[in-house]
Amino acid sequence: MRSPHDESFVSVTAAALIAGPVASQHVDPALIDYFQQQLEGHYRADMFLGPHDLIGTVSAQYQLIDKLIRSARGETRRGLLRVGAAYAALVGWLYQDAGDMDGASFWRGVTQEIAMRSRDPHLIGYSLVNQAQVRTDLGDGHAVIDLCEAALDDAPRILPKVRIMAMQQQAHGASLTGDRAAVDHLVDQADRILGRVDDDLPWGNACRRTPGYLEVQRATCYGRLGLGREADSLWSQVLTAVPETARRDRGVYLARHATAAAAAREPDHALEIARTAAQIAVETGSARMARELATLEQAMRPWHDAPVGRDLAEVLAPVTERG
Repeated sequence: MRSPHDESFVSVTAAALIAGPVASQHVDPALIDYFQQQLEGHYRADMFLGPHDLIGTVSAQYQLIDKLIRSARGETRRGLLRVGAAYAALVGWLYQDAGDMDGASFWRGVTQEIAMRSRDPHLIGYSLVNQAQVRTDLGDGHAVIDLCEAALDDAPRILPKVRIMAMQQQAHGASLTGDRAAVDHLVDQADRILGRVDDDLPWGNACRRTPGYLEVQRATCYGRLGLGREADSLWSQVLTAVPETARRDRGVYLARHATAAAAAREPDHALEIARTAAQIAVETGSARMARELATLEQAMRPWHDAPVGRDLAEVLAPVTERG
């Protein structure tokens, strides 16, 4: 007998595990551009909608790409493998943002398989960083570092943006192992090559799309290291550049900023920041944001019985109820 968890896992994996053989069909090379353009639209929609509304759509498109790969030949097949890896990476991210780490791990594995089949060194590096992201959320700093170092082993062959992604993710691993010097070194290294990002690939463009991308990573790492005042100061600067349209990301950053303010022993400041973050968390259903707010709740424990602590509990109640 299957448990409810088993049923959920089957639905997570179904789009990637279609048994063959499938009927052969002609595959026009123009479909590669079609799927790439769709992918850019999905990235934009993700900023507004959050994970739950997109998982089904993107998974179904991955399933179609997988079907076409089985019939395609030559360069068309390689192109579809490359775009398929990018779709699998996005599905993995959506499951991770929804808080389903089983689903995220499965789809990160699919991403790595398709990247390896494509023989594209940039996508292989990207897939390793994707795996490292899951390990960051699991708090496994040494695994994060291992995966990012593996991606950077091929540094001369990979695009600057993939190197930047690997360096900043390795900085997260360093923060989990308590190594502030490594955090600063890696973020500074990544910053030195940021101006060299000039490819036109549709995936992995957060470093161009996100204002203050590397300082966001540094502030997050500082918060994880318990450097409250430094993180609070950095978040204040970063958030002035984040547009209101990047609502889900803004909510995550606000929650981290509030936690940094609490660590800096400024509970009233933390409460004010948390009000907006909690509202965005309810609207988007982002489990990642809810997790950040749970971290804030822990940081505010010293004021649990004070008026500010009771006010925070009231502000976070809708998030807790939804979760």
